[in-house]
Amino acid sequence: MSKNEKKKQEHKEDEEVKEEKSEGEKEEKEEEKACDEPDVKEESASDKKSHDSAEEKLKKELDAQKNNYLRLAAEYDNYRKRTTNEKASIYADATAKAVSEILTVADSLEMAVKTSENAPDEFKKGIELVAAQMDSALTKLNVESFGEVGQPFDPALHNAVSKVESEELGENVLAQVFQKGYKTGDKIIRHAMVQVANCD
Repeated sequence: MSKNEKKKQEHKEDEEVKEEKSEGEKEEKEEEKACDEPDVKEESASDKKSHDSAEEKLKKELDAQKNNYLRLAAEYDNYRKRTTNEKASIYADATAKAVSEILTVADSLEMAVKTSENAPDEFKKGIELVAAQMDSALTKLNVESFGEVGQPFDPALHNAVSKVESEELGENVLAQVFQKGYKTGDKIIRHAMVQVANCD
C-alpha cells in the first residue's frame, strides 16, 4: 500500500469516527432534551398557578380599594348634606332671633293703621306706607305672618288664650286674633295669640 492510499484510509477512518462522535452527541442532546421537557411543563404549570394567585390577590386589593372609595364617597355626601342643613338651620335661627326683636314694632304699626281711621289723610297714608315697608322687609327675609279669623285652630301655630261659643263660626276655628304669629320656613318665630270658637 502506498503512502497516499494509507493517508486516504486514515482520513476516511477519522471521518467515520467524527461522524460516530457527532451522532453520539446528537443522541445525547436529544435525550437531555427529552429529560428536560417534563421539567419545563412542570415549571409552566407552577408559573400558571403563581400567576392565578397573583391575579386573585390583585382582584381582592381592587375590590377593597373600590369599597373604600364608595365608603368615602358616602361619608362625604352625608357630610355635605349635614353641613348644608346646619347652614340653613343657622340662618333660620339667626333670622328668627333678629326678627323677634322687631316684631313689637310691626305690632305697633299694625295697631296704628287700625286706629288711624279718623286721623288726617296725610298721617294715615304715612302710617300705611311705613307698615307696608315693614311687611316688605319681612317678606325679603322669608318671614310670613299667620293667624286670621276663620282659620282652623292649630296648636302648633296658635296659642289659645280664650274660647267662645258662636253660631256664626265653625267648630274649632279662630274667632279673634289678638296678636299675629310669624314664621320663617318651618321655624316658628312667634305663635299667634288667639281666641278659639266652639272648641271642646
